[in-house]
Amino acid sequence: MFDLPSIPTLIITIPVFLLALTIHEFAHGWVANLLGDPTARLQGRLTLNPIAHLDPIGTLAIVFIGFGWARPVPVDSRYLKRPQRDMMFIAAAGPASNVVLAVLSAFCVRMIPWSGSSPEWVWLVKPVLLMLYTSVGANVILAVFNLLPIPPLDGSRVLSGLLPLRQAISFNRLEPYGGIIIFLLFITGVMNPMFGLAQHTITRALLRMWG
Repeated sequence: MFDLPSIPTLIITIPVFLLALTIHEFAHGWVANLLGDPTARLQGRLTLNPIAHLDPIGTLAIVFIGFGWARPVPVDSRYLKRPQRDMMFIAAAGPASNVVLAVLSAFCVRMIPWSGSSPEWVWLVKPVLLMLYTSVGANVILAVFNLLPIPPLDGSRVLSGLLPLRQAISFNRLEPYGGIIIFLLFITGVMNPMFGLAQHTITRALLRMWG
């Protein structure tokens, strides 16, 4: 059995993850549209409305395990002039957007004079500050997770774009088994120390970067 997160914890984490996942998927669609693929735009996915990107199971996962996912933005490589290269850029856009969000959140944590807030706003300061701290860690972990070179994660698309065409085709054949590989890595606990170390190290570095 496991303990459900408390209501205050959910009030902090759910908005943070919804924003992070929405920006992530929007970034994929925006870069795809920029490179000539209008699929996401035509399907109403080129939007910052979280409802357009929600995955029911992924959203429930945020509630129950504190980590979730959104519906992948559709991409049609037939619209792309250089599919292998362009897919790499589209894939990299998602994790890159999470890195930007993590940096911005860390900047707000360190550079805004929270302790100098006027008394009438003190009740709001702590929740907002907790959301920003959570945003740094959540966006770091989303970026690191999605950059794993395991199909169909974004990292596999980036690696595929860097490989010679023949090797890329062979590598992409792993995609039907990617979900099983990811599940086994997590269920066995192999990934937990790596993610914990990555989140702690990068989050601490971002917060210290601003003084």
